[in-house]
Amino acid sequence: MNNKFFLLLICLAIITTSCRKELTFGTVTTSSNELSICNNATCPEIDIEYVQVSGTTETAQIINESIEEFVKQSMYLGENETGSSAENIIQAMTEFVEIYRLHSAEFPDLTAEYFVEITVLPSYNSKELLSLSCRNYLYAGGAHGNGSLQFKNFDPKDGRELYYEDVFDDVAAFEALAENKFRSQQNIPTNTSINATGFRFEDGKFYLPETFGVSKEFITLQYNAYEIASYAAGPTVVEIPISEVKELLKIPIKD
Repeated sequence: MNNKFFLLLICLAIITTSCRKELTFGTVTTSSNELSICNNATCPEIDIEYVQVSGTTETAQIINESIEEFVKQSMYLGENETGSSAENIIQAMTEFVEIYRLHSAEFPDLTAEYFVEITVLPSYNSKELLSLSCRNYLYAGGAHGNGSLQFKNFDPKDGRELYYEDVFDDVAAFEALAENKFRSQQNIPTNTSINATGFRFEDGKFYLPETFGVSKEFITLQYNAYEIASYAAGPTVVEIPISEVKELLKIPIKD
Protein backbone atom coordinates (compact mmCIF):
# COMPACT_ATOMS: atom_id res chain seq x y z
CA MET A 1 0.00 0.00 0.00
CA ASN A 2 2.79 2.37 0.96
CA ASN A 3 4.69 1.53 -2.22
CA LYS A 4 1.66 2.44 -4.32
CA PHE A 5 1.27 5.72 -2.45
CA PHE A 6 4.89 6.73 -2.98
CA LEU A 7 4.70 5.69 -6.64
CA LEU A 8 1.66 7.95 -7.04
CA LEU A 9 3.56 10.88 -5.47
CA ILE A 10 6.49 10.36 -7.83
CA CYS A 11 4.17 10.27 -10.84
CA LEU A 12 2.45 13.47 -9.74
CA ALA A 13 5.80 15.20 -9.28
CA ILE A 14 6.91 14.15 -12.76
CA ILE A 15 3.65 15.35 -14.31
CA THR A 16 3.84 18.68 -12.47
CA THR A 17 7.43 19.27 -13.57
CA SER A 18 6.80 18.30 -17.18
CA CYS A 19 3.72 20.54 -17.37
CA ARG A 20 5.56 23.56 -16.02
CA LYS A 21 6.12 25.90 -18.92
CA GLU A 22 8.07 29.05 -19.53
CA LEU A 23 6.07 32.22 -19.04
CA THR A 24 4.64 33.87 -22.13
CA PHE A 25 4.27 37.59 -22.68
CA GLY A 26 2.46 40.32 -24.48
CA THR A 27 4.03 43.72 -25.14
CA VAL A 28 2.36 47.00 -24.22
CA THR A 29 3.38 50.31 -25.76
CA THR A 30 1.95 53.66 -24.79
CA SER A 31 2.84 57.32 -25.14
CA SER A 32 1.66 60.80 -24.25
CA ASN A 33 -0.19 60.86 -27.59
CA GLU A 34 -2.76 58.53 -26.03
CA LEU A 35 -3.58 60.83 -23.11
CA SER A 36 -6.80 62.81 -23.38
CA ILE A 37 -5.21 65.82 -21.66
CA CYS A 38 -2.72 66.01 -24.52
CA ASN A 39 -5.36 66.28 -27.26
CA ASN A 40 -5.40 70.07 -27.42
CA ALA A 41 -2.38 71.17 -25.41
CA THR A 42 1.39 70.81 -25.34
CA CYS A 43 2.64 67.72 -23.57
CA PRO A 44 6.05 66.35 -22.68
CA GLU A 45 7.10 63.30 -24.65
CA ILE A 46 6.43 60.00 -22.91
CA ASP A 47 7.37 56.70 -24.55
CA ILE A 48 6.83 53.45 -22.70
CA GLU A 49 7.23 49.82 -23.73
CA TYR A 50 6.85 46.97 -21.28
CA VAL A 51 5.95 43.31 -21.16
CA GLN A 52 2.99 41.75 -19.41
CA VAL A 53 2.93 38.13 -18.37
CA SER A 54 0.03 36.42 -20.12
CA GLY A 55 -2.77 34.81 -18.15
CA THR A 56 -4.68 35.47 -14.95
CA THR A 57 -2.68 33.37 -12.51
CA GLU A 58 -1.42 34.76 -9.21
CA THR A 59 2.14 34.49 -10.56
CA ALA A 60 1.26 36.64 -13.58
CA GLN A 61 -0.43 39.18 -11.32
CA ILE A 62 2.57 39.45 -8.97
CA ILE A 63 5.09 39.94 -11.78
CA ASN A 64 2.89 42.35 -13.71
CA GLU A 65 2.35 44.46 -10.59
CA SER A 66 6.11 44.66 -10.07
CA ILE A 67 6.62 45.78 -13.67
CA GLU A 68 3.86 48.38 -13.37
CA GLU A 69 5.38 49.72 -10.16
CA PHE A 70 8.77 50.20 -11.86
CA VAL A 71 7.13 52.06 -14.74
CA LYS A 72 5.14 54.33 -12.42
CA GLN A 73 8.10 55.20 -10.19
CA SER A 74 10.33 55.87 -13.21
CA MET A 75 8.32 58.96 -14.16
CA TYR A 76 7.62 60.28 -10.67
CA LEU A 77 8.59 63.93 -10.15
CA GLY A 78 6.95 64.56 -6.80
CA GLU A 79 8.55 65.06 -3.40
CA ASN A 80 6.93 62.21 -1.50
CA GLU A 81 9.67 59.91 -0.18
CA THR A 82 7.48 56.87 -0.78
CA GLY A 83 7.22 57.72 -4.49
CA SER A 84 4.23 57.70 -6.78
CA SER A 85 0.83 56.76 -5.41
CA ALA A 86 -0.72 56.57 -8.89
CA GLU A 87 -3.16 53.69 -9.22
CA ASN A 88 -2.00 52.78 -12.71
CA ILE A 89 0.41 53.75 -15.48
CA ILE A 90 -2.01 56.11 -17.24
CA GLN A 91 -2.52 58.04 -14.01
CA ALA A 92 1.26 58.23 -13.49
CA MET A 93 1.67 59.57 -17.03
CA THR A 94 -1.04 62.15 -16.40
CA GLU A 95 0.70 63.30 -13.21
CA PHE A 96 3.98 63.69 -15.14
CA VAL A 97 2.21 65.94 -17.66
CA GLU A 98 0.55 67.97 -14.91
CA ILE A 99 3.85 68.60 -13.12
CA TYR A 100 5.46 69.61 -16.41
CA ARG A 101 2.69 72.15 -16.99
CA LEU A 102 3.00 73.43 -13.42
CA HIS A 103 6.74 73.94 -13.85
CA SER A 104 6.23 75.60 -17.24
CA ALA A 105 3.79 78.06 -15.68
CA GLU A 106 6.15 78.82 -12.80
CA PHE A 107 9.17 79.19 -15.08
CA PRO A 108 7.95 80.60 -18.41
CA ASP A 109 11.53 80.89 -19.68
CA LEU A 110 11.89 77.12 -19.49
CA THR A 111 13.04 76.16 -22.98
CA ALA A 112 13.88 72.46 -22.75
CA GLU A 113 10.98 70.02 -22.99
CA TYR A 114 10.57 67.30 -20.39
CA PHE A 115 10.54 63.71 -21.58
CA VAL A 116 10.70 60.18 -20.26
CA GLU A 117 11.52 56.86 -21.93
CA ILE A 118 10.91 53.52 -20.22
CA THR A 119 11.36 49.93 -21.40
CA VAL A 120 10.92 46.64 -19.56
CA LEU A 121 11.86 43.60 -21.63
CA PRO A 122 12.89 40.01 -20.83
CA SER A 123 16.57 39.16 -21.16
CA TYR A 124 16.18 35.53 -20.06
CA ASN A 125 13.18 33.25 -19.66
CA SER A 126 13.17 29.61 -18.58
CA LYS A 127 11.11 27.36 -16.33
CA GLU A 128 13.41 28.26 -13.44
CA LEU A 129 14.16 31.96 -13.95
CA LEU A 130 12.75 35.08 -15.55
CA SER A 131 15.10 38.06 -15.84
CA LEU A 132 13.81 41.47 -16.90
CA SER A 133 15.88 44.39 -18.16
CA CYS A 134 14.34 47.64 -16.87
CA ARG A 135 15.58 50.88 -18.45
CA ASN A 136 14.49 54.44 -17.85
CA TYR A 137 15.64 57.89 -18.84
CA LEU A 138 13.98 61.05 -17.59
CA TYR A 139 14.71 64.68 -18.35
CA ALA A 140 13.03 67.33 -16.22
CA GLY A 141 15.21 70.37 -16.75
CA GLY A 142 18.76 71.07 -15.70
CA ALA A 143 22.07 70.24 -17.31
CA HIS A 144 21.21 66.63 -18.05
CA GLY A 145 18.65 63.92 -17.55
CA ASN A 146 18.91 60.84 -15.37
CA GLY A 147 18.72 57.27 -16.53
CA SER A 148 19.41 53.82 -15.19
CA LEU A 149 19.34 50.15 -16.04
CA GLN A 150 17.99 47.87 -13.35
CA PHE A 151 17.15 44.20 -13.38
CA LYS A 152 14.34 42.18 -11.87
CA ASN A 153 14.61 38.41 -11.50
CA PHE A 154 11.64 36.19 -10.70
CA ASP A 155 10.79 32.59 -9.94
CA PRO A 156 8.27 31.73 -12.71
CA LYS A 157 6.53 29.22 -10.42
CA ASP A 158 5.26 31.71 -7.86
CA GLY A 159 6.41 35.20 -8.94
CA ARG A 160 8.81 35.52 -6.03
CA GLU A 161 11.59 38.04 -6.71
CA LEU A 162 15.03 36.44 -6.72
CA TYR A 163 18.23 37.92 -5.32
CA TYR A 164 21.90 36.92 -5.34
CA GLU A 165 21.45 34.35 -2.59
CA ASP A 166 18.58 32.73 -4.52
CA VAL A 167 20.57 32.30 -7.73
CA PHE A 168 24.09 31.61 -6.44
CA ASP A 169 25.17 28.86 -4.05
CA ASP A 170 28.13 30.91 -2.85
CA VAL A 171 27.57 34.67 -3.13
CA ALA A 172 30.98 35.44 -1.61
CA ALA A 173 32.72 33.35 -4.28
CA PHE A 174 30.71 35.08 -7.01
CA GLU A 175 31.58 38.48 -5.56
CA ALA A 176 35.28 37.56 -5.58
CA LEU A 177 35.01 36.48 -9.21
CA ALA A 178 33.19 39.71 -10.07
CA GLU A 179 35.88 41.80 -8.37
CA ASN A 180 38.61 40.04 -10.36
CA LYS A 181 36.67 40.77 -13.56
CA PHE A 182 36.16 44.38 -12.53
CA ARG A 183 39.84 44.92 -11.70
CA SER A 184 40.95 43.30 -14.94
CA GLN A 185 38.51 45.37 -16.99
CA GLN A 186 39.49 48.63 -15.28
CA ASN A 187 43.24 47.86 -15.09
CA ILE A 188 43.31 47.97 -11.30
CA PRO A 189 46.05 45.70 -9.84
CA THR A 190 44.96 43.28 -7.12
CA ASN A 191 47.38 44.77 -4.58
CA THR A 192 45.95 48.31 -4.84
CA SER A 193 42.76 49.98 -3.62
CA ILE A 194 39.65 49.33 -5.68
CA ASN A 195 39.34 53.13 -5.83
CA ALA A 196 42.88 53.64 -7.13
CA THR A 197 41.70 54.83 -10.55
CA GLY A 198 38.97 57.15 -9.30
CA PHE A 199 36.03 54.92 -8.41
CA ARG A 200 34.03 55.66 -5.29
CA PHE A 201 33.31 52.35 -3.57
CA GLU A 202 32.37 53.06 0.04
CA ASP A 203 35.13 52.20 2.52
CA GLY A 204 37.37 51.32 -0.43
CA LYS A 205 35.84 47.85 -0.69
CA PHE A 206 34.36 46.23 -3.80
CA TYR A 207 30.70 45.23 -3.62
CA LEU A 208 28.06 43.96 -6.02
CA PRO A 209 25.36 46.28 -7.39
CA GLU A 210 21.89 45.84 -5.94
CA THR A 211 20.57 44.02 -9.02
CA PHE A 212 21.98 41.75 -11.68
CA GLY A 213 20.79 40.67 -15.09
CA VAL A 214 20.80 37.24 -16.68
CA SER A 215 20.99 36.27 -20.34
CA LYS A 216 22.05 33.09 -22.12
CA GLU A 217 25.53 34.55 -22.49
CA PHE A 218 26.24 36.62 -19.38
CA ILE A 219 25.54 37.63 -15.84
CA THR A 220 25.42 41.43 -16.15
CA LEU A 221 26.39 43.75 -13.33
CA GLN A 222 25.61 47.42 -13.91
CA TYR A 223 26.63 50.27 -11.67
CA ASN A 224 24.55 53.25 -12.74
CA ALA A 225 25.67 56.87 -12.70
CA TYR A 226 26.64 58.10 -9.21
CA GLU A 227 26.77 54.59 -7.72
CA ILE A 228 30.55 54.20 -7.86
CA ALA A 229 31.59 57.07 -10.16
CA SER A 230 30.54 60.53 -11.30
CA TYR A 231 27.73 61.19 -13.76
CA ALA A 232 30.32 62.17 -16.37
CA ALA A 233 31.94 58.74 -16.07
CA GLY A 234 28.67 57.10 -17.03
CA PRO A 235 27.55 53.61 -16.03
CA THR A 236 30.07 50.85 -15.39
CA VAL A 237 29.15 47.42 -16.76
CA VAL A 238 30.72 44.05 -15.98
CA GLU A 239 29.64 41.03 -18.03
CA ILE A 240 30.63 37.62 -16.71
CA PRO A 241 30.22 34.67 -19.12
CA ILE A 242 27.76 32.03 -17.92
CA SER A 243 30.41 29.38 -18.56
CA GLU A 244 32.52 30.92 -15.78
CA VAL A 245 29.81 30.86 -13.11
CA LYS A 246 28.06 27.54 -13.77
CA GLU A 247 29.62 25.88 -10.73
CA LEU A 248 28.34 28.69 -8.51
CA LEU A 249 24.72 28.59 -9.67
CA LYS A 250 21.75 27.24 -7.74
CA ILE A 251 19.53 27.68 -10.78
CA PRO A 252 20.57 26.21 -14.14
CA ILE A 253 21.08 28.81 -16.86
CA LYS A 254 21.27 27.47 -20.38
CA ASP A 255 23.96 29.15 -22.45
